[in-house]
Amino acid sequence: MNQNQYESALSDMTSWLAHPQELGKEPAKIELAKEFDYEELHYYIFKYKKSSRGKWLLGVCGGYEEDSLRNCGHTFSEMEEYRERTAEEDAVKLIEYVKSYWEEQAEQEEEKMQSPGTFVNFVLLEESTFDKEAFLRTLKDEWQVEDDYTDKEDSEEEEEEQEGDDMAVISYGGGFAAVSLMPGAIPEEEIVYHAESNFRWPEAAEVSKRHKAHLLVSVLGKNMPVKEAGELSVKVTAACCKQKGVLGIYANGTVYEPEYYLHFADMIKEDIFPLFNLVWFGLYMGKNGVCGYTDGLRGLGYDEIEVIDSKQSPGDVGEFLTDVANYVVDEEVILQDGETIGFTAEQKLPISKSRGAAVEGNSLKIEF
Repeated sequence: MNQNQYESALSDMTSWLAHPQELGKEPAKIELAKEFDYEELHYYIFKYKKSSRGKWLLGVCGGYEEDSLRNCGHTFSEMEEYRERTAEEDAVKLIEYVKSYWEEQAEQEEEKMQSPGTFVNFVLLEESTFDKEAFLRTLKDEWQVEDDYTDKEDSEEEEEEQEGDDMAVISYGGGFAAVSLMPGAIPEEEIVYHAESNFRWPEAAEVSKRHKAHLLVSVLGKNMPVKEAGELSVKVTAACCKQKGVLGIYANGTVYEPEYYLHFADMIKEDIFPLFNLVWFGLYMGKNGVCGYTDGLRGLGYDEIEVIDSKQSPGDVGEFLTDVANYVVDEEVILQDGETIGFTAEQKLPISKSRGAAVEGNSLKIEF
């Protein structure tokens, strides 16, 4: 047995199970059941228990190339009973399921990468109200954005019938923006989970629980440059933030404090791209160091970026991710699996692409 590889697989399997969307905690017991090769890759079958008195369940982790300590992302469990006689056959079924899932995710990511410029945000409201006229006035006066539909006179009556007071649709610069009042709340489990990722706003989860409705803000920038579509999304969302009873902005996998969102939105007025409104830079402690991630780069046409188990400080990891994201967006750089990146002549940090640890789909991991 390759002891180092086994320990890496055990750590990956345990971390996968502990994810809030899986078991939600480390298993009470976990043991290596067996190891095997499948399609020239090496795999580890684990049996684990949710509780000390529970039954053994099956999990698989791999595949590894030779002595590599990094697997290809085939770590999975259906949390079904472990059966020694059919363990390897059951593990192969899990592997095939994961492969199929990641192939589908890769296709979806490819579609997003080929047609970026779509942005969706949710503005959380204390009450179910939307002052459409005030919103349009703010959008025009503060952001110089108004409907540029050329045949407005002929379509005015039709638009009023379609939109009403609970919806505003704007055609602008080759893109479209829509704001809709949704009278219901986002499920508490979802909003609290994402709000807790905002380490900059400790009260985010408690404040988010108070919302009773939300404004759905969607921007489709099909016929405009992606960065302009992103700026339009920020401008429209910022105008929504001036409505009464705004509690937070649910976007990029977190919940922003309104003052924070508006502060960075105002940078557009100084010709600074609002990266912090469009990309969330998350930080958390992993088992072996500081971890960080971006959430939002995909909407701009780039892969999300992660740093896993860094020995650097949280501040340094956050600053590094910000520098990389700025570089990618400003210079329109496509980072590739197997390349290196650095900001000095001596710095050459390896880049690899695999299943995201803190983001959906694949992400680029930079060894920082």
